[in-house]
Amino acid sequence: MDRVASWWDGFELWLAGLPFVPQVALVLVVMVPLCAGVAWLLDRALAGVLAAVGRREPAASERKTEDC
Repeated sequence: MDRVASWWDGFELWLAGLPFVPQVALVLVVMVPLCAGVAWLLDRALAGVLAAVGRREPAASERKTEDC
């Protein structure tokens, strides 16, 4: 565990030492796909839970009639 903590400390110091623009770019390159993946997984999990309890998404034709 000490090796992981030491590596993380080194990475954190390296990231903090970068200028602002590369910091933002690096965080966006990592966080945007990661957050999108987590959101997709949560969406699929929630859809599965709702399907299991009998609440499915309405069909496309049903959604159109409700909107009008």
